[in-house]
Amino acid sequence: MRSPARRSLGPSLGIAMAVGLVTPTVLPMTAAAAPCSIFSPSVTETDPQMEVEGTPHGRKPITADGPVGVEPQQNMFGAQSASAASLVDWLTGPRSSNDTYQRFGMSGTDLGIMWDNGETGDEQQVLIAYGDTFGNCLLPGQEWRFNTLMRSSDTSLSNGLSIPDPRTEAEPDYLYGGSPVSVDRPNFSKQIIDSLHLAPTEITVIPTAGIAVGTTQYINFMSVRQWGAPGQWTTNFSAIAVSEDNGENWEVDPGTIRYNQNSGISGATFIAGNDNFQMTAYVKRGGYVYTFGTPSGRSGAARVARVLEDDILSLSEYEYWNGSSWVTGNPGAARNVISAPVSEMSVQWNDFLGKYIAMYTNSLGSVVLRTADQPQGPWSSAQAIMTAIAWPGGLYAPYIHPWSSGDQLYFTVSLWSEYNVMLMRTTLRRDDSGGGGTGSLQSPS
Repeated sequence: MRSPARRSLGPSLGIAMAVGLVTPTVLPMTAAAAPCSIFSPSVTETDPQMEVEGTPHGRKPITADGPVGVEPQQNMFGAQSASAASLVDWLTGPRSSNDTYQRFGMSGTDLGIMWDNGETGDEQQVLIAYGDTFGNCLLPGQEWRFNTLMRSSDTSLSNGLSIPDPRTEAEPDYLYGGSPVSVDRPNFSKQIIDSLHLAPTEITVIPTAGIAVGTTQYINFMSVRQWGAPGQWTTNFSAIAVSEDNGENWEVDPGTIRYNQNSGISGATFIAGNDNFQMTAYVKRGGYVYTFGTPSGRSGAARVARVLEDDILSLSEYEYWNGSSWVTGNPGAARNVISAPVSEMSVQWNDFLGKYIAMYTNSLGSVVLRTADQPQGPWSSAQAIMTAIAWPGGLYAPYIHPWSSGDQLYFTVSLWSEYNVMLMRTTLRRDDSGGGGTGSLQSPS
């Protein structure tokens, strides 16, 4: 089902780029409405009241101000041809055909975590969770929200991801509108997960993964205690929020809280290993929900746990891969399945390859892809499909679209210099030489 018609794109937005060898023919333009200029020091120097406490400087990629290295040739596919990933459309921001500022009060945001809502027919949608979101940059506080959410039924991804108009609870089928909004602000996406007010210091609350079991929605989120240098932050805890109404309203299950070390929260009990599940990625397969966990920040390794779908809220039922077997109830037993650095990752099963795909950004700021037959690996070597040289401005947080099909893999990725989200595409190639083969990448035609 298609959402309302989109505006046509300018000719520069679909240009393919050589991976790590040349810069884009057309560099990203300065955003008209976003990101709020608070992300540069000039505004706070002239108007201190414009400072936003939650400005996520720690989330700034180390490549935001320029590349920090060149991706080795063996890690790249088709380095002499077009890039393995190409821009389909901006999902959010002033250049998005979704007109997110006027329709949702979103001038700048990031992430774009996507999952199928588990419904059928006209009610089947992809839910899209965002992190720190800003609106009117001229207002004190800049209409900052910890997080927001959109919905889409768009199945024609080759020309972008269309978001329908939001609807208020006074309108029919409002639970399937483009975003949760209120009656008094029908064009302003509301914050979906609020602070639990447990921690003495909490800067923001940011989703890291989403999934549906049946038609119940689950978001794993992190409570950020402090932003540090680029790529560094610390958390108070992670936890799971639950929605029974297609993402309109959310409640946090206190039993799912994984306290980090030194949270300063009264009565909090730190369990060794929970610090490695402060950020997550979800994938369902064979009746299990697999949870890939990483520590806060971008310097840790990935570990994996699994739980039966119906037990997703029961931490005591989670099984952790210890390198040779699954161990129940002991997060400290989990061993690395993807070596550091891994963060803001996405994992999905891919029918075309017959393998799991994991995506994240590496130490050079490249978007990389790995494949595996099992969630616990072994995982293939990483292949770069976007690099900081070809895509300047600071790439981070690639999230796979769950309705990708055939050899076309669609994903979102955030660009720090725009503080907005792009929809990208790469083309997969299956090795049919026998023995199951390994998936690889080819540049899209």
